[in-house]
Amino acid sequence: MPCGAIIPNRLAKSAMSENMAPGHHRPTKALIKAYERWAKGGVGLSITGNIMIDRRAIGEPGNVIVEDKRDFKLLQKWASVVRDTDLQLWPQINHPGRQALSAINSEVVAPSAVKTQVQGLSALFANPRALTEPEIFDLIKRFGTTAAILREAGFTGVQIHGAHGYLISQFLSPLVNKRTDQWGGSLENRARFVLEVYRNIRQKVGADFPVGIKINSADFQRGGFTEEESMEVIKLLGSEGMDLIEISGGTYEKPAMVGIQKKSTREREAYFLDYVQNARKLLSTPLMLTGGFRTVATMEAALAEGALDIVGIARPFTLYPDLPNRIFQGELDNCDIPNPKTGLKIIDNSGFVEVKWHEIHIRRLGEGKKPDHSVSAFSVIPHNLSTTAKKMLSGFPVFKSTRKRGF
Repeated sequence: MPCGAIIPNRLAKSAMSENMAPGHHRPTKALIKAYERWAKGGVGLSITGNIMIDRRAIGEPGNVIVEDKRDFKLLQKWASVVRDTDLQLWPQINHPGRQALSAINSEVVAPSAVKTQVQGLSALFANPRALTEPEIFDLIKRFGTTAAILREAGFTGVQIHGAHGYLISQFLSPLVNKRTDQWGGSLENRARFVLEVYRNIRQKVGADFPVGIKINSADFQRGGFTEEESMEVIKLLGSEGMDLIEISGGTYEKPAMVGIQKKSTREREAYFLDYVQNARKLLSTPLMLTGGFRTVATMEAALAEGALDIVGIARPFTLYPDLPNRIFQGELDNCDIPNPKTGLKIIDNSGFVEVKWHEIHIRRLGEGKKPDHSVSAFSVIPHNLSTTAKKMLSGFPVFKSTRKRGF
């Protein structure tokens, strides 16, 4: 990477929601154990789920929060799972902006007062208040503070979450960002926030510490952040010295990142490969592509042509924590990478409910249990998730219709 750090192989575990720190929002033994199992599985780069930079803005009930050193010893223990190895463990740091549940946030803020609209779930999201400029500067500093604490704790890098409709993504989107000051309007102004976040982080962690970003190839929404704009932003980030750019796409309102894609995209296997191929022509910054990889042959071909540097995989790791070792040993050369499914098409195609199924399996890894395809999300959710999470699922039309059928 530009900072000089080395990722020992080209497989990465992309970020997944763990939601394993309800109430106290600090790393748990089970969460740390899950990352220890993934490290033993041989993955070169492991990226954590959302870590919030501000206790006043929580994306999910069980998010870890790092805004000060109150949980520093636990962070050190978490980081230690890759100590004395050449593996990389990067926390993903984030602010949810308007994509924050009203039930767990007393106030929701965003670049502009534009509400999140998700079919069947809009009532869970509050009307956000537009950030003041002093608050914007405070959030920029918070990203840097969180990154500096994580470096001191022993993590080997950080990833900025600039995708999927969270705060940074909101600043980039003209559909959400209606500001008329230096933070809105032109692409140059809308990109100012993410650039200032990166600069503040870099100032606080130094030149030799890996800083990456996950960013949308597009929002896939009419009037939103476009592919052409995304290309311009990643060129800016590359010129600033970003170490790794992970490509994804979509928002809560249009969840392309969980595989809800048009048929032609699904058949391409790697969802955003065309974008990465075009991006490679514009910059030399290392690129990571996550979404849809199912065969070792496709991974090898994508790497061989030079379009990307790191293959990102997420959901298969919930049932196959040793997936990289199995790939390197040649066990999966002639077959598809296992794609975890609940077995219920209505759930596997729904996006948000499926996320909860994978969270349950991450929890099993953290509890030292063997992965089990047969475990049903619906037999566990009522007992293991917070009241807020239950409300989220009970209000989701797909969950209601499935429960009526006896699952």
